[in-house]
Amino acid sequence: MPINDDATLVVGSGNFLTAPAGTSMPTDILTPTSPWDTVGHTSLEDIFGISSEGGDATVIGTLQNKNLRTKYSARTETMALTLQQFDVAGLRLFYGSNAPLLPDGSVGVPTDPTPTVAAFLAVFVDGSHHFAFYAPKAEIYRADDLSLSDTESLAGLPIGVKPMAYGSNSWTYAVTPLGVTSFPATGATAGTPGSFTPTGAVTPANLAAMSGLVASPNTAWTTGKHVLLGDASKTYWNGTAWVAGQAT
Repeated sequence: MPINDDATLVVGSGNFLTAPAGTSMPTDILTPTSPWDTVGHTSLEDIFGISSEGGDATVIGTLQNKNLRTKYSARTETMALTLQQFDVAGLRLFYGSNAPLLPDGSVGVPTDPTPTVAAFLAVFVDGSHHFAFYAPKAEIYRADDLSLSDTESLAGLPIGVKPMAYGSNSWTYAVTPLGVTSFPATGATAGTPGSFTPTGAVTPANLAAMSGLVASPNTAWTTGKHVLLGDASKTYWNGTAWVAGQAT
């Protein structure tokens, strides 16, 4: 493995967000748009962690080779953060999504709590670099008991996030590698939706970012053709300019 200085990480700031289960990772993770929403203030000291259970190794052998191969059991991982926002939304992440809002405005603690099921995104920024964990589906619930230990620091709600397999995915969560050079799109190809070129290019954030991109074909796109932008809107080429929506 070659040395890559750009692949090192010192967390300078970060954010945690949720969206309805199945929501795709935002094209621009530094400025995610709706339906992504932040969970609120989180701890500066206990930023983030991942613990796991399972993954036990079992050695399988034969009469001729007692150490023929190794089989590993399934591993369950839990992401941890400390929420420091004690509003209704924060309390429901801790106590359960079915925690009722009582007539006096307080939040009831359910006898049979239900975890919040949502897509989850953790973004960490290191100068011009950024690093993220993304789970299309996760169960969010309390990770530990609540403790108000002193009068000098902000109190916190220990939250656990368990990534789950979503749909036919063979993975539970994704991690964005550091040290990978990104490059802007230079063109867009018609489709339903179409694609940007060259392959792997960053999707333009909005209609304004389409300025200068070459359309393929360069004639007016036919009915239904469009490309999806980073803000989830559509645009198409009318023969002379990029226009919002899809071709009609």
